[in-house]
Amino acid sequence: MNAEEKYFNNITNRERAIFEGAITMGALFHQFVGTPVNIDSVESLEKAIEAAMSVQPCVFRVEVVIDRKKLEEISNEFDYVSLTGEMLDVKVTTVCSDKQALIRLKFVSELNYPLMYVEDVD
Repeated sequence: MNAEEKYFNNITNRERAIFEGAITMGALFHQFVGTPVNIDSVESLEKAIEAAMSVQPCVFRVEVVIDRKKLEEISNEFDYVSLTGEMLDVKVTTVCSDKQALIRLKFVSELNYPLMYVEDVD
C-alpha cells in the first residue's frame, strides 16, 4: 500500500471518483466565480479553468462552457462582468482505478440555481 492509498482505503474506487470530482468542482466554483470576463476573454478563461482543474487527482477531463448569451445580456459600459455560477456549464470526469464519475455544474432553471450534481457514475 502506497502512502496515498492508506488515506483512501476506507472507501471504494467509485466513492473516490465521486469525491475527487466533487472536490474539483467545489474548487473550480469558489476559485473562478467573480473573475472578470468579457466576450473577448471568455474562451481563454474557459481554457484556463480547464487547465487548472485538470491537475487535480484522478481528473481525466474537464469541459467548461461559459454561456456567451448570458454574458452579452448583462454586458455594461465597462465592457466586462463578473463570472457567475449561472453562466457556467461544467463537466468534470474523474477516473479512479476501474471507476469513472461525471460531476456536473449547470444552471437549473426549475431550481433557479447553479447545481452541482453527480450526472453519471459506474
